[in-house]
Parts: sequence; C-alpha cells; structure tokens
Amino acid sequence: MFVALSKFVIANGMTNEVKEAFKNRPHFVEKATGFVRLYVISPFDNPDEIWLITYWTDENSYKTWHHSPEHHKSHKGIPKGLKLVPKANDIRFF
Repeated sequence: MFVALSKFVIANGMTNEVKEAFKNRPHFVEKATGFVRLYVISPFDNPDEIWLITYWTDENSYKTWHHSPEHHKSHKGIPKGLKLVPKANDIRFF
C-alpha cells in the first residue's frame, strides 16, 4: 500500500467553495489504475486546512496518475481566485 497525504491551507476565505468543489469533482481519480480510496478532511480547530489522503496499490500508480492528463483535468474545478497560505502546503508519502 502507498499513501499520499497532501495538506494545504486556504488563505482568502474560500474554504466553503473549495470543499464544494471537492464534492462536485469529476471523480477521474477513481478510474486510475492502482487507486484505492480518497479522503478529504479538515481539523476541527482549523477548517481552512485541508488534507487529501489518497491510497494506492503502489507508488508507481500514484506517480502515473500524478503526471496524467486526467490529473490535470481534475484540477479545473478549483475555484477562481483561490489563494493558499504561503509555505503551508505539504505532501508526505507513506
């Protein structure tokens, strides 16, 4: 099992729009080879902080998805004008 954990923090009050965009996303990742599941969560004490946790059968499947046209298309639903807290983004692999 390979897990990618991404964290980012919304800077400009668009948290609800971003969370709505995740709910209405095109679900391309679910069709990716090796994809297992995805969680989108926020801590109670900082709802502007968003964590994406994706589970994959192996690291190569994640890398293939991450560089695919579908991955880039999946980001087209990001709300216009979104700003993130500088240097608050993080990605970790397990």
